[in-house]
Amino acid sequence: MRKLTILGATGSIGDSTLNVVAENPEQFSIVALVAGKNVEKMQQLCHRWQPKYAVMATAEAAQELQVLIKQSGTRTEVLYGEQAMCQVAALEEVDTVMAAIVGAAGLMPTMAAVKAGKRILLANKEALVMSGQLFINAVEQYGAELLPVDSEHNAIFQCLPTDIQTRMGRCDLDSAGVSSILLTGSGGPFRYSEIATLDTVTPQQAIAHPNWSMGPKISVDSATMMNKGLEYIEARWLFNTRREQLQVVIHPQSVIHSMVQYRDGSVLAQMGEPEMATPIAVTMNYPQRISAGVKPLDFTALSELTFLEVDYQRYPCLKLAIDACYEGQHATTSLNAANEVAVDAFLQGAIRFTDISTVNNMVLSSVCTANSSLHSHDLESLLEVDTMARRLAEQVLKEHLL
Repeated sequence: MRKLTILGATGSIGDSTLNVVAENPEQFSIVALVAGKNVEKMQQLCHRWQPKYAVMATAEAAQELQVLIKQSGTRTEVLYGEQAMCQVAALEEVDTVMAAIVGAAGLMPTMAAVKAGKRILLANKEALVMSGQLFINAVEQYGAELLPVDSEHNAIFQCLPTDIQTRMGRCDLDSAGVSSILLTGSGGPFRYSEIATLDTVTPQQAIAHPNWSMGPKISVDSATMMNKGLEYIEARWLFNTRREQLQVVIHPQSVIHSMVQYRDGSVLAQMGEPEMATPIAVTMNYPQRISAGVKPLDFTALSELTFLEVDYQRYPCLKLAIDACYEGQHATTSLNAANEVAVDAFLQGAIRFTDISTVNNMVLSSVCTANSSLHSHDLESLLEVDTMARRLAEQVLKEHLL
């Protein structure tokens, strides 16, 4: 029986992970659940799953949860803060950690799990976006096992030979006969909208993804295709690709989750319903397959599968991310930080949808011009770059947009 810590238990990935556990109760047990500030949902999860530990982001949220847990008679121990998150990610009794805390907040707990040599189910793409080579080096140094959860990376993973699957970050695509990886993206809710109308997009429109059910931040990132940009950076590190080996293709139906093209002309594609329980199940019990509770794909119900070239005028955030990927770790860390600030401002109604790329571009340009020597080789330096970029983004908002 695999014993789990779920980082990001109250989010959509947490929901899907627990659905897979419910589908296979004899194969998994929950040791710890970690969340932000959603006390009510965490109380419900503690009552249902009876974890040994529940960790909240703040002391206030933990105190609220403690009261509710006492009232319900649940024996879960309540903790709070980043240190506690790292602690439950590294517990000796835990062998598998679902890393699904959105954004930079997930980096340190995920790294704690890596240093404890756990099986890491990586749904937090920011861990690789921010720390890249450091993260891959740590996986190798501490004997951790890295398995990708994002549907696109999981699809690529499934289409690659076994010897590559077991060497994430250190694989040799050339020796496996791989010529290129095709990273698919739906194009989000505005793929057919007039570009001139995008500055009037509301937060409600931006989070209404046509295919996937996700949280507000990642839904906005999907609409700008920054999410695909972050996935591009993640794929570069996971699969050890060169620039010419990795490209993005728009696939509106989200049926093919990504593809791998081989030297002999063969293309292997992973297909399925747009449901995160499938890639989660693949990683949770790898290499054996288990039920994910997902209906099989009905090919007779598919009307068409279409593919489009990326229009970077429509998706400037994607172009910024691809360029940052080859600029250096300071660039991807800064871009991720700026984007988190900009998306939050958009969701609060403070800036326009099109201002997100403006903030990202201004911060990235500033960092790459003034700090071209920032090639950080330790986590503390990268966290300083992250903090600096957030301050720059706030400054851009205040001086140019608010």
